[in-house]
Parts: sequence; structure tokens; C-alpha cells
Amino acid sequence: MIITIILLTVVATSILSGILGMAGGMVLMAVLASTLTISTAMILHGAVQMMANGSRAWFLRRYIRWSILPLYGLGAAVAVVAFALLALIPHPGLVLILVGAFPWLARYSKRLSGLDITQPTTSAIAGVAVTSAQLLAGASGPLLDVFYLRAQLTREEIVASKALTQALGHIIKIIYYGFIVGSLFATEAELAAWFVLAAMALAVLGTRIGTWILARWNDRDFQKVSQTIILTIATVCIAQGVIMLI
Repeated sequence: MIITIILLTVVATSILSGILGMAGGMVLMAVLASTLTISTAMILHGAVQMMANGSRAWFLRRYIRWSILPLYGLGAAVAVVAFALLALIPHPGLVLILVGAFPWLARYSKRLSGLDITQPTTSAIAGVAVTSAQLLAGASGPLLDVFYLRAQLTREEIVASKALTQALGHIIKIIYYGFIVGSLFATEAELAAWFVLAAMALAVLGTRIGTWILARWNDRDFQKVSQTIILTIATVCIAQGVIMLI
């Protein structure tokens, strides 16, 4: 039953992320953190989201803003070094609260409202902040969205560029939880290899469906609907996280 629920969630969340460029990872992390050990959840989430984001970046590759990547990657490297030195493994409840808090923080923080990831300094800051969020909370799409609020980009450029940097972050997360603080052997004992491969394949399928829907949308509705969905999911994640901590 748990395997079926996780696989169905992978498809649904990949479709959601294919449309919005985020949010799917939040839902998937909430489900995995509630059913698996945190290291296993992080590794499986990383594998699935790496495929989902990687395929989304490929499907929309002509829209990627490559100028964002160099300084974003530098910021991500700084975050990885810091976390490797600390070797942190967060509590599942804390993970869910952090995942849910990012969208609300972005919505009501005036200091965050003017960030533009196409600016070099902001891109580097995004690399540090978003990668740290991925390693600590598993999903960081809402935080990454903060850096696109003032970027003069189309919906396809936003989704494609987010997908590229998120895929990088999930690769880093797999390495961190698989080799630095966790163990791939523990993950293999908890999850069969066929299940991980099936989840990754379904992530690509869901992403293809999502990007097909994205192409038939418009920028105005994209911004309006995405914010409503993200804040709703964020609230549910916070509530579930508080319950787990209690």
C-alpha cells in the first residue's frame, strides 16, 4: 500500500511541478518524510526530483537562462562545504515545517520581494540559500521562487531555469545523504532497486504531461494559480510538521 501511494504521488507531483516549476517536491517530501527514515526519504526524493527536474530542463532546454548557472553553482558549492562540516540530519517534523514556511516567508517579507536571480550577486545568494534549504528540508522550490519574483522572464524561462538548478541541487542532496551523513546501503535495505527506478521513470512521465499543460497556459493565470496552490500546500506541510514534533 505504501509503495502504491508513493508511486502515485510521484506521478501527481511531477505533473504539478511540470506545470508550476515547483510545489510537487513539497508534497512528495511531505509524503516521504511521513513514511520513510529521513535519510532514505531524502535520497529517494533526490533521485525522483533529479529525474523530474532534469527531464523538465531537457524538454524546455531552449528556454534555459544559462547565465544564471555559474554563480548559482558557486553559491551551491559554499553551502555543500558548510553542511559537510556540520553533518546535519534534521527531524522529519522540522523538515515539513521548513518546507511549508518558505512560501509564507517569501510572500510577506519585503526584503525578499525585490530579488532578481538574473543579477549576478543574487544568483550566488540563491545558490547558497536554496541548496541549504534542499539539504535541510529536502524541497526548496518555494524559496527558489523568491529569487524569480522580479525577474523579467516568461513562464517557460522560469520553469526551465528552475528545473536546471533544482536538478543540480538534488544531485548534491543524494551525495550528501548517501555518502556524507547517510548511507546508500541503508537506503537499499529499505527500498528495492526496482522501486527507485520505477519512481524515477514515473517522474519523467509526469513531467512530460505537466510541461504539455504548461505550453497551453498563459503567464497571467500561471502566476495567479501557482501562488494559491503553493500557499495551500505550505499550510498543510506546517500543520503536519507540528503534529509530528508534538
